[in-house]
Amino acid sequence: MTTSIEGRIAEELGVRERQVKAAVELLDGGSTVPFIARYRKEATEMLDDAQLRTLEERLRYLRELEDRRAAVLESVREQGKLDSELEARIRAADTKARLEDIYLPFKPKRRTKAQIAREAGLEPLASGLLDDPSVDPLVTATAFVDADKGVADPAAALEGARAILAERFSEDADLTGELRERMWTRGRLVAKVRDGKEEAGAKFADYFDFTEPFTALPSHRVLAMLRGEKEDVLDLVLEPEEPSGEPGPSSYENMVARRFGVNDRGRPGDKWLADTVRWAWRTRLLVHLGIDLRLRLRTAAEDEAVRVFASNLRDLLLAAPAGTRATLGLDPGFRTGVKVAVVDATGKVVATDVIHPHVPANKWDQSLAKLEQLAKAHDVDLIAIGNGTASRETDKLAGELCDKHPELKLTKVMVSEAGASVYSASAFASQELPDMDVSLRGAVSIARRLQDPLAELVKIDPKSIGVGQYQHDLSEVKLSRSLDAVVEDCVNGVGVDVNTASAPLLSRVSGIGSGLAENIVAHRDTNGPFRSRKGLKDVARLGPKAYEQCAGFLRIRGDDPLDASSVHPEAYPVVRAMVKRTGSDVASLVGNTSVLRSLRADDFVDEKFGLPTVTDILRELEKPGRDPRPAFKTATFKEGVEKLGDLASGMVLEGVVTNVAAFGAFVDIGVHQDGLVHVSAMSRTFVKDPRDVVKPGDIVKVKVMEVDIPRKRISLTLRLDDEAGASSGAGAGAGSGSAGSGSGGSGGERGGRPPRQRQGQGGAGPRGGQGGQGRDRRGGGGANGGGGGGGGGRQAPGAAPANGAMADALRRAGLLDPKQGGKKR
Repeated sequence: MTTSIEGRIAEELGVRERQVKAAVELLDGGSTVPFIARYRKEATEMLDDAQLRTLEERLRYLRELEDRRAAVLESVREQGKLDSELEARIRAADTKARLEDIYLPFKPKRRTKAQIAREAGLEPLASGLLDDPSVDPLVTATAFVDADKGVADPAAALEGARAILAERFSEDADLTGELRERMWTRGRLVAKVRDGKEEAGAKFADYFDFTEPFTALPSHRVLAMLRGEKEDVLDLVLEPEEPSGEPGPSSYENMVARRFGVNDRGRPGDKWLADTVRWAWRTRLLVHLGIDLRLRLRTAAEDEAVRVFASNLRDLLLAAPAGTRATLGLDPGFRTGVKVAVVDATGKVVATDVIHPHVPANKWDQSLAKLEQLAKAHDVDLIAIGNGTASRETDKLAGELCDKHPELKLTKVMVSEAGASVYSASAFASQELPDMDVSLRGAVSIARRLQDPLAELVKIDPKSIGVGQYQHDLSEVKLSRSLDAVVEDCVNGVGVDVNTASAPLLSRVSGIGSGLAENIVAHRDTNGPFRSRKGLKDVARLGPKAYEQCAGFLRIRGDDPLDASSVHPEAYPVVRAMVKRTGSDVASLVGNTSVLRSLRADDFVDEKFGLPTVTDILRELEKPGRDPRPAFKTATFKEGVEKLGDLASGMVLEGVVTNVAAFGAFVDIGVHQDGLVHVSAMSRTFVKDPRDVVKPGDIVKVKVMEVDIPRKRISLTLRLDDEAGASSGAGAGAGSGSAGSGSGGSGGERGGRPPRQRQGQGGAGPRGGQGGQGRDRRGGGGANGGGGGGGGGRQAPGAAPANGAMADALRRAGLLDPKQGGKKR
């Protein structure tokens, strides 16, 4: 019996089928994941947003599979080849790959050698030789010679018969599936540099002579090698297994032979059949599987890269907001000056300027006086400093301002400026700040993203924020879909003030697209602030369904206290019942913890609102409109530590995590170069995913393990009791990082490919990568060897896009050639 789509998803998620059916019905009815997760808990029996996102993705895949299945059935039926057995196999195919394997023999194709041979009447010859190897192939083929059909001699007849059998072997779905899985578990990817490309492709030096099993390849290596191939630097070969050195047929050829009863008993036809099997494997099956597994490698690598990007984006969007406080934004620069923008508590721009405190102008005192004047004139509380070029020098300027004028009570904060330049040149920035110079818009964005990172970052295409690996190598559709889902979840999880939100922010609210968002802003501009959620119904094209989806996520501080909460308008009657029970009014009930906790949720459950919803309402009424984001706090960079030369092994510093990659985390400690905490230096226990330990925006204490000034590399550890300068898991060992060489960490083993497992630790550079913590089966500092201390290995090629936060982090850590892009002034 075929399992339904809902049943299959339920099994995969480990939930009941009725839960999935309810969720599918809601999704098909136009409900969004945030709405279902928050306001339809009874229907789905408490499926959370993560489960619903997985459900939504699997539903899309399985429906595409069903559409393809229907097309395949129709195609085979039209060919008159659909019998009950074939139909059952097609209907039982549970993946797209399996379905295509079954369909392959029936798929319309160009005239192949096998088809031409069949048209020449050679199919009986092929079948006869396979069924009875006791006959002599050459003698048997003589009877099939026919010059009129293009079969000139027995050799031509045998060639046609071989083509028919090779196609038959390669189109056996069950055999292809078995061979594919065997090659996946035993095969390996081999990379070699192309002749004469050593110098031009130096950034891919890690992979000039590289081998690793498919199942052990981390996503960043796969994407790096694919990029190297795309840039004509590397040749990639998918080998079925490590060469055994033994003569004779491979294990794969033996599998094909067993499948079709081919074995060598010394009969006349055995050798011809064995040669046919070998030819089929090498010219058809291996090629086909190579294409399949290359796609599988890319897909798995993309999925992991998208997951990392999405996770980092979520952390960035949900970073702690400084709140409604007047902020002075500084976009640092040397030659072009420091761009200055002051925004008031609501984010409105009230002043802009450009100062030149640094080289070549060196107008330090004048710049300090200008900042003092602006801070006093606009009651500034916070100074937001972009973390790009000249950031530390500008931070010093802001620090002097704070010291000289303590009465201003200023707080300076370093802010990621990733994507600020993208926003500055965007159409929305032109609409929002039409009369402002493009260069000054970046300072405005930096100030606003300190006040509310989520509200400001939604104005930028998520892909341009640049907190992912290899984003320019990823599937545009897959990446956009994943990142859009993250933004949607974050925006709706926090809630949006409809009277202050920008159109881009409103467009991310459940049920509201860009068109409706523009209409809301236009209505607000024409009629003034909304006084109640009911007023949303007056917005053009905002119908009942859109209102249902968006109302609970929009906050309005007006006539009804409930409109500023996450209680959905449809549930207001429940609150009215609570008010009646307590003999008070809504305003008195909201925030009254003692009264609210005296109420029993069960007493307010009815046929429409179940216990989960009533419980959520009571929790929300205690702290209405509560922001789920963490409290705002800042890192304090150590005084006197402003450049690499100020660092010393053993220093314990406070810093901000700027990015997290598969191999570790980058930390800004205030010296222009981000330090790298390798994954092996994050904990005393094994860390599978660095994000289990830290996230972008986290404030952490780190110890400096080693500083490599010539190469501008800093090795850090989160384990503050590590001995600085020793060969530690932080990669303090000094290795060259060249492929197959360089010393690892504490194990001190050479990299390369020793015959047995080694226990050396990976280095602090990306090349230590997944081999860190002494678990790499090939020893040393990971598959690339060494990757020694302080980032001893060179950058994993293409380890980040040319622009964005990951590129900034790699460059600031000394792991990316400055010529590869990024912000330059």
